[in-house]
Amino acid sequence: MKNNYIDELFHDVAEGVNVGSAMIEVLPMSDGVNPEEFLFDKNPDCLDVVPILPLSGNVLFPGTITPIGITRDMSLKLLRRVAESGEYIGVVTQRNDYSDIPERSDLYDIGCLAQVVKVIDLPNGEVVGILRGSCSFQLGEIVSVKPYLMGRRLETVTADMVEELSKEERESAKILLRKYTSYLKSVNSNDVTIKTLKEIRGPRMLVNFIASHIEIDVAAKQKLLEMSTYSDRIVALIRHIRGLVSMETLRHEIQEKTRVSMEKQQREYFLNQQMHIIQEELGGSSNEEDVKQLRKRAEKMEWSDEVAVHFEHEMEKLQRTNPASPDYSLQLNYLNMMLDLPWGRRGSFNTDMQKASKRLDSNHFGLEKVKERVLEMMAVLNLTDQRKSPVLCLVGAPGTGKTSLGKSIASALGREYVRVALGGVHDEAEIRGHRRTYVGAMPGRIISGIAKAKVSNPVFVLDEIDKVQANNFSGDPMAALLEVLDPEQNMAFHDNYLDVDYDLSNVLFIATANSTAGIHPALLDRMEIIEVPGYIMEEKLQIAKQYLVPRQLKDNGFKRGDFTFTADVLRRMIEDYTRESGVRQLEKAIGKVIRSRAVKVASGEEVQKRVGVAELRPILGLPLHQSERRGPEPRVAVVTGLAWTQVGGTILFIEACTSKGKGTLTMTGNLGDVMKESATLAFEYIKANAASLGISDERLENSNIHIHVPEGATPKDGPSAGITMFTAMVSAFTGRKVRADFAMTGEITLRGAVTPVGGIREKILAAKRAGITDLVLCEDNRRDVEDITPEYLTGLTFHYISEMSQVLPMVLIDK
Repeated sequence: MKNNYIDELFHDVAEGVNVGSAMIEVLPMSDGVNPEEFLFDKNPDCLDVVPILPLSGNVLFPGTITPIGITRDMSLKLLRRVAESGEYIGVVTQRNDYSDIPERSDLYDIGCLAQVVKVIDLPNGEVVGILRGSCSFQLGEIVSVKPYLMGRRLETVTADMVEELSKEERESAKILLRKYTSYLKSVNSNDVTIKTLKEIRGPRMLVNFIASHIEIDVAAKQKLLEMSTYSDRIVALIRHIRGLVSMETLRHEIQEKTRVSMEKQQREYFLNQQMHIIQEELGGSSNEEDVKQLRKRAEKMEWSDEVAVHFEHEMEKLQRTNPASPDYSLQLNYLNMMLDLPWGRRGSFNTDMQKASKRLDSNHFGLEKVKERVLEMMAVLNLTDQRKSPVLCLVGAPGTGKTSLGKSIASALGREYVRVALGGVHDEAEIRGHRRTYVGAMPGRIISGIAKAKVSNPVFVLDEIDKVQANNFSGDPMAALLEVLDPEQNMAFHDNYLDVDYDLSNVLFIATANSTAGIHPALLDRMEIIEVPGYIMEEKLQIAKQYLVPRQLKDNGFKRGDFTFTADVLRRMIEDYTRESGVRQLEKAIGKVIRSRAVKVASGEEVQKRVGVAELRPILGLPLHQSERRGPEPRVAVVTGLAWTQVGGTILFIEACTSKGKGTLTMTGNLGDVMKESATLAFEYIKANAASLGISDERLENSNIHIHVPEGATPKDGPSAGITMFTAMVSAFTGRKVRADFAMTGEITLRGAVTPVGGIREKILAAKRAGITDLVLCEDNRRDVEDITPEYLTGLTFHYISEMSQVLPMVLIDK
């Protein structure tokens, strides 16, 4: 029985049967022979020093018969000698495969004693040795290396010396068999291996068969051999099988996804090829018509040689792309965008300055500086061939007509009008565009606006430029606007999507902002700032009569003249129901009154043509704002000041009072740091110059002074109230009353000087509304007053001072 089995194994190897480096054959159970007794030798007849066969890339387990390929001369000499004598050799796995003559450190400590059953010379010149593992042993030192390695056998490992496994180990071996068989079936292993597993009778042979056959690395197999108990070896094998099952599951999922993807691609390719052939049969290739139309449009373009070369390069890329590919539509869209741009194509524009002036006046009331600047630009364009347009920035409060003014400028110049809202823009790509490598890439708003205008010289309004969100993780849009709004750079503006320079020098950019505080200083330097001031009462009345009332009548279904608003009604609406620099809220109030009339007309009620003041409260409700009026009579320590706000100028009252104390200063009224500093300056100046101001030292030392500015819920700040607080303090200490018909504004210094402040126009208009007749200003603010239209100054007297002490004789009344 034994010899017949071995002969069959030799025949398989000689015939070239793929046994494999880890293929194990076992003896079948028959004729009363126990395979484990035959293969496992508990007491091998060998010396303490045995020949050593270094094994590369494999591990020999006891109870297994394994064919190995022989490549080393010393190994071949060893196998041929011991094959005849039948003596035992030590088979030890190398730690690495690099050394032909391994040293002791290159070999593992635990190996397997084995006998060489036969050495076979194959027809292709290779040599195969058949080894039968007997038991494991521990390798000591190497005693010689010629003609082959000789090593000392220290002891035999006890795991392979047991007579039989325990009941628990045999049950674990059955579980191992089931799991390994299930794994082999999942990987579609050959039936021979599974059949061999079923024929194995001994549990130790089963464990070692699986350990030798399992597909794990050599180091892991060596650990299995070194384990002292079969229980540990079984547990480790089950763990390895679980890992292999997980890897196989993952591999199967990847293969399934790959198969589905391949089938989809093959299907699409097949359909695309069919479509391509059908289109050719119908008279042309699939993309021939697109290419033809693009080239026809390109012939009319007036672009530079650089752009022409770039376009031709992109056209070649389109022709090489499969029409059914997603990249084809992206490339086609890009080329259409290039052709949509007005390369060098200028639109006609108006050169008649009188006509332009009339058109500006018909659309907007006032705003003389803005209109003057537009006419200056037209004059320059008419007298020179220069086509570079200035960059204007209209700065003013909400509702003053900045955005609509941009449209009026375009109409007056006869140019195309484009508007881009920049409020809330936080991504640099909104300005410069996205690179075409990104999914969903598109050009920036500047290039898109130019393509929409279809000419290279439109009026381009950048609305709310101060609302751009700067300095964030998506880049700085404000910095990107530097190139757009710089006349020296925008002739070669680079959009990331377009990827070729475009000339913006012919575009008239008009930016709008409520304040310059949120605009980058470098960007401010590139723009010409034009202040759009708030409207005074007279201007609002004229705007309401000429523009707002007719527009609201038309919007609500009435004709011009169906209803009339008297000046008294409009004035009451402006004073009691709006508080703004512009007229937006006023137009809403007018619209509400007209809509209430519309309800009555639709209901069949009779409605008077003239709108009366008595109708306002039932329609608009109680007045929203108190009219700003000066005090009725002179009072001690109550001084009228002037302030500037986002909605225009206003008056404010500075109140002061003294009390017994130790000379401390207290301030209330929601004052900012700058305003508090002004009050401290005034107080320190008073203490330093008390004698000249008529205040005794005892009065200062034994009195506390309190400064209050009414409307405490409203934050207040700025230096312009310095002279007002100084006057209030002196009045409180001296008990002299302050004239109620005077108002003042000016910053003060510690040395007693009065310096100029801003917002003079708005402050003067606020004083006039409040019934103030005399204004005290810094001498340096005289030029601001002279720049104001004279009709707005009617009824006002101006007093100019340069020192703080000069204000006291004007406004304080003797006791």
